[in-house]
Amino acid sequence: MSTSPASIGHGLHDLPTEIDVLVVGLGVTGAGVALDAASRGLRVLAIDAHDVAFGTSRWSSKLVHGGLRYLATGQVGIAHESAVERGILMERTAPHLAHALPMLLPLMSSVTRRQAALAGAGFIAGDLLRLGAGTSADTLPRPRRVTRTEALTMAPSLRGAGLRGGLLSWDGQLEDDARLVLGLARTAAAHGADVRTRARAVAVTGAGAELRDETTGATTTVAARKVINATGVWAGDLVDVKLKPSRGTHLVLRAGTLPRLHAAITVPIPGSTSRFMFLLPQPDDTIYVGLTDVEAPGDIPDVPEPTEPEIGFLLDVVSTAFDKPLRRGDVVGAYAGLRPLLDSDGTTADLSRKHAVFTSPSGVITIVGGKLTTYRRMAEDAVDATGLADGKCRTRNLPLLGAASRDTLARFEGHPRLVRRFGTEPQLVLENARTVTGLHDAELLAPIAPHLPATLAELIFGITHEGALDVEDLLERRTRIGLIPEDVELARPAAERALELVAARQTED
Repeated sequence: MSTSPASIGHGLHDLPTEIDVLVVGLGVTGAGVALDAASRGLRVLAIDAHDVAFGTSRWSSKLVHGGLRYLATGQVGIAHESAVERGILMERTAPHLAHALPMLLPLMSSVTRRQAALAGAGFIAGDLLRLGAGTSADTLPRPRRVTRTEALTMAPSLRGAGLRGGLLSWDGQLEDDARLVLGLARTAAAHGADVRTRARAVAVTGAGAELRDETTGATTTVAARKVINATGVWAGDLVDVKLKPSRGTHLVLRAGTLPRLHAAITVPIPGSTSRFMFLLPQPDDTIYVGLTDVEAPGDIPDVPEPTEPEIGFLLDVVSTAFDKPLRRGDVVGAYAGLRPLLDSDGTTADLSRKHAVFTSPSGVITIVGGKLTTYRRMAEDAVDATGLADGKCRTRNLPLLGAASRDTLARFEGHPRLVRRFGTEPQLVLENARTVTGLHDAELLAPIAPHLPATLAELIFGITHEGALDVEDLLERRTRIGLIPEDVELARPAAERALELVAARQTED
């Protein structure tokens, strides 16, 4: 079985002897840092104690925000930066993973005309952000008012009584946040970065780190010219930094709970003029409901857990928009992520999403704050802080593996799910699975279980090219089936089979 230069590895075997930049953390920021540094010609080792996209990056709303919320709070600079980075992601670096999402604000009886006017003005301001960022209206259409009939066509389950139409705007939606991180990590590897999971930084200085192999327990020390701490909410485990994490919780519903939902639904939070709840239809026949913003003090867990009060709050708010209230039994999954916010006065909902780069007394460069949409700018600032790169940042115009224009993707021949998730790489995914298994395409591309569209071909690719080592890696981060616990048991046999097939081929080789 051949190996790809764009593959993700694990552990501490055969570590590079000369390292310019050691990147600790393989969330979206760390993977972005690895790509930025490697694309500038630096020798990069990027590690994570667990897996790619193990932490906060996989717990997002899967939205690429344009910064409208930050305008409402006067954070014009962050709003503009968000709009610029959204356009770069959608039009240049990852158009295969990001698409336009219609977002409908129903004008219900509970939404006063003054509130509607403020929201409409906000959407116009958001469109000005799009224009200022240089993003085409073909990528993100302009906002507009829709009639009651149009609103009910987009969302037939909306509460009809008192509905007087809606406000339609557009934002970016990711196919999957974890797939974005995996794409960044593989692209970094294609540019020469050595990307490893199950490699924990036990201690770091500005000149290197003590590492532990989480699969064998072996330890070693590596030297690097610069060390970048991109561990997000865990940054304080390595350096002295004060964060004020906030928890954002989402619910997962089956698409049948709200049939024929053709737009995301925006629901104002009572008592607030700038905060909303969202119902977000997903390409895998699910709907995400989110999200909360609750201070999360204390020790940082590996996997945060939603609380029942948050779940109840989400259900109560979004139910105001529908004829049939959502019940606890409609919730088939729930997840929570922790935002690595810089500590300052005020509630976490009011804290700035601005990122910061600083160097500790020991010389470790740490990047904290920010959000998924602005990962690329965060990575650029962190690499600039090393002072090692002679050339300018290239990632503004550097496509990820599989990226292509929307017109090209629309004409691309291949399995529709694989095109959505891998862009121009479906043939690579399929040929890899054929080589490993010897199976026919029909079996490799069939859904792995009823109502689970994931395929055996992508599970195989997750192992051979994306660094998956076990069932959890495959179901939690390569396919996201793990968001619905009852689906995990349906998918487990296919995941175990994929691991066995790859292991058998490796034994033969």
